[in-house]
Amino acid sequence: MSATNSTRRTDYIRPLDFKNGRIDMSHGSGGRASAQLVDELFAKAFDNDCLYQGNDQAAFDITAGRMVMSTDAHVVSPLFFPGGDIGCLSVHGTINDVAMAGASPLYLAASFILEEGLPLADLKRIVDSMAVAARAAGVPIVTGDTKVVEKGKGDGVFITTTGIGIVPPGIDIRGDRAQPGDKILVSGTIGDHGIAVMALREELSFETALCSDTAALHTLVATMVEKVPDIHCLRDPTRGGLGTTLNEFARQSGCGMIIHETALPVRPEVSAACEFLGLDPLYAANEGKLVAICAAADADRLLATMRAHSLGTHAAIIGEVIEDAHHFVQMKTAFGGSRIVDWLTGEQLPRIC
Repeated sequence: MSATNSTRRTDYIRPLDFKNGRIDMSHGSGGRASAQLVDELFAKAFDNDCLYQGNDQAAFDITAGRMVMSTDAHVVSPLFFPGGDIGCLSVHGTINDVAMAGASPLYLAASFILEEGLPLADLKRIVDSMAVAARAAGVPIVTGDTKVVEKGKGDGVFITTTGIGIVPPGIDIRGDRAQPGDKILVSGTIGDHGIAVMALREELSFETALCSDTAALHTLVATMVEKVPDIHCLRDPTRGGLGTTLNEFARQSGCGMIIHETALPVRPEVSAACEFLGLDPLYAANEGKLVAICAAADADRLLATMRAHSLGTHAAIIGEVIEDAHHFVQMKTAFGGSRIVDWLTGEQLPRIC
């Protein structure tokens, strides 16, 4: 995905038809059609100096500090859903993965696998959504690649994004730092994204619209780290949801965890959809929420900081870390009992991110 201001081609026979045109195999040939797709769509939408260097890589300076890198593939179906689409989701998802180390995201790369026959109007809508999300986050897409596969060998479009960021000095956030006595917090309601996508597939309707929570969380993380530098663990509970994330922390840290059902923030419409579909919101994907673990002495201050941010208004303390040689995650139910929150088995919600 390379183009330059000075060499951008202007001698194409006709401009791309973003209203009625479709992707064909020539768009992945590396020839004139490929260059036109890059020039008239990707370079125009993403529009930054690094991209315009015109190389097969982006060159940039960085500040001192530990570097963080993350990559993620996005295969959501359908491509467009209430509250977002595969485009903004691919930007938010990788920004969030970088931010979960306490890092400030700097740059993104994006790779597209396009299926022959994909309407150019859909592709433009997706790319424009990515551009808006990247600009709003202040994290430019500086390099990338496109490939085209034959009709029937893809699913419209798959997007892989890679991000890098810098961790400020003194910040050490890892999945193996949870300690007995620590508190567990979430930044808001759980299950919104996964259930919004599933409700669309099943054509379910509710009095209140179900929308994805997709959002870039790096500004929330920055305020959290500023107020509580010694956060032990951070993670965005995407595929597999909160239940899977807590099991990951428990295994990495060698501890057990207890959460309280009455403390979990869940929207009523998400609970209703889960009951109707036979799903558990603990395992439903989130794309704009995070889980934090910190020392008990820091928990109230961290909670107040999260609630003061627009992306953490429904934050809650939901449990605590305990000693447990089995590394179990348990939930105290609303009825006074308890249940094991085990690893997700199988595939509860396919193709949601």
